[in-house]
Amino acid sequence: MSNGLTRRELEITDIEKIRHILDTSLVTHVGMVDGDEPYVVPMNFGYIMDGDKLTIYLHGAKKGRKIDVLRANPKVFFEMECDLQPFEGDVACRYGMAYSSLMGKGNAVIVEDVEEKKLALSAVMKTQTGRDFTFEDKMVSFVNIIRIDVTAYTAKCRPIPKK
Repeated sequence: MSNGLTRRELEITDIEKIRHILDTSLVTHVGMVDGDEPYVVPMNFGYIMDGDKLTIYLHGAKKGRKIDVLRANPKVFFEMECDLQPFEGDVACRYGMAYSSLMGKGNAVIVEDVEEKKLALSAVMKTQTGRDFTFEDKMVSFVNIIRIDVTAYTAKCRPIPKK
């Protein structure tokens, strides 16, 4: 984990609260660099948490811009959020949004190993549906799996302010 937050009082360090964010956020926004331009893609994901070590799995098409960009530059940044709740204030600048979020960086690897692809797809389906699935070798051959080896992440919670 990394502590890059400006508002440290909002930081989440409890692993169970971090798991809550991972379990209830259905989309992660993956930022990449395409040449000299930023490129961000919203994606469904799965994860494996081993202690505080986080690995994120994504799946997608075998070809396309995302794969081309990741092959050229595997460095990525990701962000996800959950528990969104707008709130009102007595003046415009006191309106806002309560949320929990997790963001971090890492290196993307296109997974070729069939067994890891099965593990990854099971993790994606567990995160997305809460259910366990198994996959046959042939099924995993139709998709690309991208593993993000997370090198740093931070989590935070902005609650609704007390009146």
